[in-house]
Amino acid sequence: MSEAAEKLAVVAKVRADDVAANRRRGGDIRVVLSPKTVASTSGFMGTLTLAPGEFVAEHYHPYSEEFLFVVRGRLTARIGTQVLDLEAGEGLMVPKSVPHRVWNDGEEEVYAIFHLSPLAPRPELGHVDTEPLPASGAAQAVPDVGGPN
Repeated sequence: MSEAAEKLAVVAKVRADDVAANRRRGGDIRVVLSPKTVASTSGFMGTLTLAPGEFVAEHYHPYSEEFLFVVRGRLTARIGTQVLDLEAGEGLMVPKSVPHRVWNDGEEEVYAIFHLSPLAPRPELGHVDTEPLPASGAAQAVPDVGGPN
């Protein structure tokens, strides 16, 4: 078996429901595929669920672009100074180092997928918060995406 075939033979799948939710920045954020869960080396991916009225506090990523795709519902995103409404089937890309915030001002739950790439040199450097967070404390620590081995 070739080295590429061996790598394919050990690919693991990860169920979003099996990953702990993190609510530190708001909403239900689950880092599903990451260096910690699947030994990724180029980025990480996860899910975001926002109930009506919930938001993810403004922050930026100094090392990564973020791709956001709405699967269900409608959310509003502020990317820098631009405000956009995204509906199911629509996505956007947040450029590196641009502050952004998303919220659900609708009446139905929003379910979205996000992907960030490339990885920051260390996980704790990946996000810079620019507004007060809706949740804090040890139970709501920064999502553990793992790090380079």
